[in-house]
Amino acid sequence: MKRLENITALVTGASSGIGKSTVEALLAEGARVYAAARRVDRMKDLEGKGAVALPLDITDDASIAAALDAVARDGASVDILVNNAGYGSYGALEDVPLEEGRRQFDVNIFGLARLTQLVIPAMRERGWGRIVNISSIGGKIYTPFGAWYHATKHALEGLTDALRLEVEPFGIHPVIIEPGGITTEWGEIAAENLRKTSGSGAYAEAAGKTADGMARMYGSGRLSSPDVIARVILKAVTAKRPRTRYAKGSLSGLSLFMRRWTSDRMFDRIITSTM
Repeated sequence: MKRLENITALVTGASSGIGKSTVEALLAEGARVYAAARRVDRMKDLEGKGAVALPLDITDDASIAAALDAVARDGASVDILVNNAGYGSYGALEDVPLEEGRRQFDVNIFGLARLTQLVIPAMRERGWGRIVNISSIGGKIYTPFGAWYHATKHALEGLTDALRLEVEPFGIHPVIIEPGGITTEWGEIAAENLRKTSGSGAYAEAAGKTADGMARMYGSGRLSSPDVIARVILKAVTAKRPRTRYAKGSLSGLSLFMRRWTSDRMFDRIITSTM
């Protein structure tokens, strides 16, 4: 018997990267997996492997409700929720319109929170559930021009910690995953957004240097595969009592070590010298 037979999982942001790898890992363990994303056409291969593809715009309450209704129509409810949908909005705080900052929170925090609210009652009734929130080492550290992105990930760390105290008595375990450098579309999108937002004006030189550094890092071939994070997620959802957080992936350990043991000013110098 596979460990996750008769278990239903919902993975958001499943059309690429960590989300897609997580769907594949859960399917391999026998779970029934609903793969949710805006780009349904990019999940045909997951459907071929046994996943059920669902359209989901995490910023739209109606879309969230429709996705959960589709699960319910199949006679299932969500046992494992992997909140993976998200993106990185980069640009100098002065340059980023507040509406973009709000959208960053809508995607990375408020949509995640609404979906989580809706799956908790059934988990509580069954006395078992796993809520896996994909944070980042960016929830513990910071980089230039990532104010809004880091704000959402720091918020997600606090949200998940508080949630854990509320729901663990009901057999529900929220878990934080803190990926380091992972080979996904994230870096390319963030660098492009940075150039668009702050590529001219007062921050142009520093923004260009940072964007070039991000592009080099994500194109270096030295980052970890999304499969690395998928395996960690699988470990978390199958553990009888999972750890509260897991950090994994390129530079994750080193980055968190430096943040813990260096002063703010020293960490500032380290970060700016490497970007």
